[in-house]
Amino acid sequence: MRTRLLPLLIVLMAAVLLALGVPLAVSLAAARQQEVVVDRIDDTARFAALAQFVTESPTRSRTDDISSDGRRDTLQRELEQYHSVYGIKAGVFYRDRNRRPMANAPLSWYVPVAGEGKEAFDEALLGRRPHDPEQVWPWQRGRLVVASPVIHDGDVVAVVVTDSPTDQMRSKILRGWLIIGAGEIAAMLLALGAALRLTGWVLKPVRVLDTTTHAIASGRLKSRVAVASGPPELRRLARSFNEMADNVEDVLEQQRAFVADASHQLRNPLAALLLRIDLLALELPEGNEEIASVRTEGKRLAQVLDDLLDLALAEHAESDLRLTDVGELTAERVASWSPLAEDKGVTLVGTCPATTAWVDPIALSSALDAVIDNALKFTPAGERVEVEVAPNGPDCTVVVTDGGPGLSDEELERVGDRFWRSTAHQNIKGSGLGLSISRALIAAGGGSIAYAHHKPHGLRVTVTVPRTRPQN
Repeated sequence: MRTRLLPLLIVLMAAVLLALGVPLAVSLAAARQQEVVVDRIDDTARFAALAQFVTESPTRSRTDDISSDGRRDTLQRELEQYHSVYGIKAGVFYRDRNRRPMANAPLSWYVPVAGEGKEAFDEALLGRRPHDPEQVWPWQRGRLVVASPVIHDGDVVAVVVTDSPTDQMRSKILRGWLIIGAGEIAAMLLALGAALRLTGWVLKPVRVLDTTTHAIASGRLKSRVAVASGPPELRRLARSFNEMADNVEDVLEQQRAFVADASHQLRNPLAALLLRIDLLALELPEGNEEIASVRTEGKRLAQVLDDLLDLALAEHAESDLRLTDVGELTAERVASWSPLAEDKGVTLVGTCPATTAWVDPIALSSALDAVIDNALKFTPAGERVEVEVAPNGPDCTVVVTDGGPGLSDEELERVGDRFWRSTAHQNIKGSGLGLSISRALIAAGGGSIAYAHHKPHGLRVTVTVPRTRPQN
């Protein structure tokens, strides 16, 4: 859940930072350019004021007014000094067809004939104040042109033009953007750290609840959620979950106790009843079918009670996990069942290499006895029952395959349920609790039992136990 929630928060935070950072970067660029433009307007205004004292008209020659020549020389020196110090081209140009320069620096520079420079010059000829030029961005290589009119006796007689390089301005904009970017990155990292802490704080109770739920589903009914941190709603949910788990455990404990007590209390009356049936059989003729049938059903009922008691004990008892050689233990069980297999004419084969796992030896032995007994019970003479032990990554498996009739897909889904028996095997001795007991014994130690088809016919039972110690 955290991996799905964090990207959403990161995208939202990035969108907010971009929504703040982009306008700030644009505003910074505009402010830097505005500073340059205002400075150039002040410069052009100063040069325009100097040019007003040069009263020569476009039609007069240079020798007509000596004082005018002196002022023009002063203006020329000012422009040349301005260009040498700042590297900015500047000039004052008459308002005539040829746009003759009154003074310019460098001497080879004239009025731009196209682009923004021409537009600024034409605007100034109309007597308009300089306007803001188009924004120059750091990746653009261009120049900044500002033009101001020179007004004499209410008429525009000349235009002052400055043509500035933009390298320094673009560098300042870029440095400002880098500072903004660094601030954005720092804010993003800070927000990311806050998001990690926040999601961890919010989702920690959910993770603990998920782990505890899985533990209870795996059979560790005493697992509980530690109510320590998180939002109030999740803490309340954890407390409610613990209360529910306590109630479920109490109900299951009462159910197990009832089954165990009922099985135990019924055994004595049943034993007395079977004894009385045997005494009654002594007074009846030899070979009475009814008394034999009653005796058989009584023994079957006694077996069911014994199995119920075993099931209750298996579900209630805690496993004594030990590092055990599963291969050696399985080989012992195969050897114990070999005489019965020989009597039935079934070949019982065991492949049991040394493989260690964390199991309860008694529980695993009882489970293997139930599985092998079930395999021999349904395998006809002349067929094989194979038992194979093998490591499987973090687990160890014991696979028991038989040559019996097997089960259908629908029956495979129910095999192992309490008291369930296939309709095709109702006449075979059994209570329907053997595999249920096996599953309870294996699950208590963190293992599992799975059932599948065996080709060409038969059943494949896989007992899986962990090779590493299960976490309590």
